[in-house]
Amino acid sequence: MRPISALIGLGLLFSQSLLAYDLLPFDAQYKASRSGINVGHARQTLTHLGRNQYKLEYHSEASFLFLSDVRTEQSLFRLQEQHIIPYKYRFARTGTGKDKGLSLQFDSTNKQIKVNDKETLPWQGEIDNQLYQLDVRKRLAEGENNFVYDTVNDRGELRQQKFRVIGQETLLLPYGELDCIKIEKVREGSSRETFVWFAPSLDYQMVRLQQFKDGDEQADIQLTHFSRNPS
Repeated sequence: MRPISALIGLGLLFSQSLLAYDLLPFDAQYKASRSGINVGHARQTLTHLGRNQYKLEYHSEASFLFLSDVRTEQSLFRLQEQHIIPYKYRFARTGTGKDKGLSLQFDSTNKQIKVNDKETLPWQGEIDNQLYQLDVRKRLAEGENNFVYDTVNDRGELRQQKFRVIGQETLLLPYGELDCIKIEKVREGSSRETFVWFAPSLDYQMVRLQQFKDGDEQADIQLTHFSRNPS
């Protein structure tokens, strides 16, 4: 994640062998701040589309000094024999600097990923830049401590991302007090640090994300609202 875009990037993954884990629709809302200054808000929802299809959506808006960033992500996937299988992903970003967009189609028949309806990549189990959170939640509930994911990032590039559990903490968030599991993104030779907290009492939902660069806080995203099975 990058400085101001990190303020909104929940889109921090999944694995093709993921077993279904309590895929209950939810609505999670967050406030975004930087060094104690409120800069915006974010929202993530999971919707059951009927039968075995689901939609995971993310939207955020942030502004800091003369910088602004608005972005959306949408992941469409289906459950098949207790596996989560992505079939479409869209990403859009507008604001300061160059606007960006990405479209992915996961072709399970031909084992290909079509990027922006043009380039194709061989599909070897990679996932989009958002679905990993469902897998992290499941594996945390099972007591696992290390996570490795092959993903397609928001630039259409193949990337491997690694996370590990580093402890447990009780947080006082805008939502309220929550006992959490804290994980960090594993980076080598980078001045960036990213920490993420998940709350077992909220179905292991992500409740906070904090990022630093060279020791300075770049983003702090905290849960303000959470509901299961929203109408």
